[in-house]
Amino acid sequence: MGIFDGVMGNASEADTKEVAEELDELLSSTEKVEHAYKLIRDLMVFTDKRLILVDKQGVTGKKIEYHSIPYKSITHFSVETAGTFDLEAELKIWISGSAEPIQKTFNKQLNIYKVQSVLSDYVSK
Repeated sequence: MGIFDGVMGNASEADTKEVAEELDELLSSTEKVEHAYKLIRDLMVFTDKRLILVDKQGVTGKKIEYHSIPYKSITHFSVETAGTFDLEAELKIWISGSAEPIQKTFNKQLNIYKVQSVLSDYVSK
């Protein structure tokens, strides 16, 4: 991910081993990080058990919110692909009991269809 992508708020793939080490205390003993995407300092992590959204707050990023979403709580999701002049793709996820979706923006280099496929696999279980 280039610095420009980071400033623009676009996501890119993150190393799953590094993410697993970072989330070691948060993960259950049988849980495995399978896919991860980085958005500046924040993370969108797909484990074999749940979706974890990591929101690093403040200037230093020491304050961190971990939002854990069981896949069964995801009611539906949508993908908007990047166009010719639009450099971003968007993923929206609706959680049961919440009217507004969670939105994540991805850069054009990332295959949004892969992200959608990963989410679809987990939600359909």
